[in-house]
Amino acid sequence: MGIPLRSGNVRIPNETMRLIIMAFAGVVFGLFLGVSFPTASLTKMNLPSTLFPSIDLTYIEDKYSGLSTQTLFNALNTLKANKDSSMSSYNYTEKKIWIPTNPRGAERLPPGIVTSESDLYLRRLWGQPSEDLTIVPKYLVTFTVGYNQKDNIDAAVKKFSENFTIVLFHYDGRTSEWDEFEWSKRAIHVSVPKQAKWWYAKRFLHPNIVAPYEYIFMWDEDLGVENFDAEEYIKLVRKHGLEISQPGLDASSAGLTWAMTRKRDGSEVHKDTEERPGWCTDPHLPPCAAFVEIMATVFSRDAWQCVWHMIQNDLVHGWGLDFSLRKCVEPPHEKIGVVDAQWIVHKSVPSLGNQGKAEGGRAPWEGVRERCRKEWTMFQDRLTNAEKAYYGALGINPYNETAN
Repeated sequence: MGIPLRSGNVRIPNETMRLIIMAFAGVVFGLFLGVSFPTASLTKMNLPSTLFPSIDLTYIEDKYSGLSTQTLFNALNTLKANKDSSMSSYNYTEKKIWIPTNPRGAERLPPGIVTSESDLYLRRLWGQPSEDLTIVPKYLVTFTVGYNQKDNIDAAVKKFSENFTIVLFHYDGRTSEWDEFEWSKRAIHVSVPKQAKWWYAKRFLHPNIVAPYEYIFMWDEDLGVENFDAEEYIKLVRKHGLEISQPGLDASSAGLTWAMTRKRDGSEVHKDTEERPGWCTDPHLPPCAAFVEIMATVFSRDAWQCVWHMIQNDLVHGWGLDFSLRKCVEPPHEKIGVVDAQWIVHKSVPSLGNQGKAEGGRAPWEGVRERCRKEWTMFQDRLTNAEKAYYGALGINPYNETAN
């Protein structure tokens, strides 16, 4: 009975000793960690808890054995701090942008990114944007066309150099057929059936769109150009300070109405004329001066910016504009003129008129012509009423003074 008692007394001290040794080893290991990493306090690292499971520090230390664990922790802290700082700065800047002098609707954009003007330059879908244009066009020419006049337009376009952007407004809906001409591949084609030149102009030639162009030619499709050169024309326009102009009309032109627009022999430019008795109340007013027709008008950039705003959305034929273009330049009898040394022939082909509708036994062109006359009266009434309202608000009666 005594042996089992002795045997039990021996086992108890061995187990106790084992526990003591393990506890001591744990304390020593803890002290060792404390000495080796005195500043590695995970509660002060400010790292998200979800980050730790994804970081294998043993792997990091093996891969970058030259770096201490503390250095790695410091690097992680720095990255997090930089991210927080960047986000804070970004949010602050976004809240502060408001530039009232920016174009309407763009007040929240920094001025350096605002692009308020455009152009009609054709660009590639590849390469560097800065290399898109081998030649930057300085001028714009537009023709309102039907395919039946293709040969006449072909001859006209060839009078304009590569310094011109070419725009064709198609009133008959036929565009692909023009591909027979090589120049058509660099032209811009806008097709809306049964619309007139000034309808297109109001909608596609906003001053901010055509801002890069020094001069804008707005021409009909039925003009003979055998004696015309666009580059020489611009030289004369600059020389004589014309802001609104047209080439002189040869005596063989159809439907010559106004003495002002007839070509004069031996002259570069003329700015006034003598009309039939009673037609001119003032020698500085239309149709004796400050007057060109709307069939082949050429505008400077500044003049067009004003004229575009005068075009009415619903008056598509532009009748009456020619008598009011003078409102857009000063002094008009000096800034509006006819270039005699570069002249054209008006063939008066009623192709657009045939786009009308036959009603009441009348030909299509008759309805179109009737609307033209109505629009002339409507435009004059609107302009007169607008001027009366303006002067009336100022307490002025302009009709007591000589009109300018």
